[in-house]
Amino acid sequence: MYELIQVSGRSYYIDCPSKIGLVRLEGGEVCLIDSGSDKDAGRKVRQLLDARGWKLRAIYITHSHADHIGGCQYLQKQTGCRIYAPGIEQAFTRNPILEPAFLWGGCPPKELRHKFLLAQESEALPLTPEVLPEGWEAIDLPGHCFSMTGYRSPDGVVYLADCLSGRETLDKYRIAYLWDVGASLETLERVSTLPGKLFIPAHAEVTEDIAPLARYNMEKIRETAADITALCAEPISFDALLAKLFRFYGLTMTLQQHALLGSTLRSYLSWLQGCGAVEAGIENELLLWRRC
Repeated sequence: MYELIQVSGRSYYIDCPSKIGLVRLEGGEVCLIDSGSDKDAGRKVRQLLDARGWKLRAIYITHSHADHIGGCQYLQKQTGCRIYAPGIEQAFTRNPILEPAFLWGGCPPKELRHKFLLAQESEALPLTPEVLPEGWEAIDLPGHCFSMTGYRSPDGVVYLADCLSGRETLDKYRIAYLWDVGASLETLERVSTLPGKLFIPAHAEVTEDIAPLARYNMEKIRETAADITALCAEPISFDALLAKLFRFYGLTMTLQQHALLGSTLRSYLSWLQGCGAVEAGIENELLLWRRC
């Protein structure tokens, strides 16, 4: 764990639960793509850099989930590096309480205020074209969250963040967290034809051919959408539908899983409603969902 792996020229990744990208620049400087899950991850990253005499110039954030920005505060304080985050992800990186609050839909309970959902704040700056190192390309990857962004290094290595999940994960859990189902499908379609020498997803195997996994993720999203539609055969409240979904997929409900899967289910319902597959109505002061 936390092994530095060179994949092409100046492009590397640090093997950890949420893979961290690393690209060497001139003069012994490096940039990171994300920072790991917490202070301990940041400390391990710094040890890797110090052992090689490398100086951290900047961290480029893909998105603001805690397992990707948790090491930012430590690394910024220790090295003085700059942190750049795309779009709305900048606000979440600077104000991490927004993440559990967004998932909960209100002031989050203490059970959701832990390092897996609540990172330490860091001073993130806006990601704009002029702050990218020479030869880098930012790639819009919306769907998993608001403004998720991938990066292509000058070596042709593409860092894909969380736009797709590995087959084993999808087969085990059958449903992955999404913010925007339609945007995620569009992103996966583009990723399936994206040029690149090598592709590094944060939670799947490094590969030279990302198309099969992208298509598999699309299949699973459509399967989930069909499952949810089928569960709405009779008018059903959101809570009852969520409970049915947990049982249908054999998942264990905790407060954290309720928040994550509940948010995902709402996103699916919004998309299905837009597609004309389900509709919502009020009966006896209850919001009920039904298949069209």
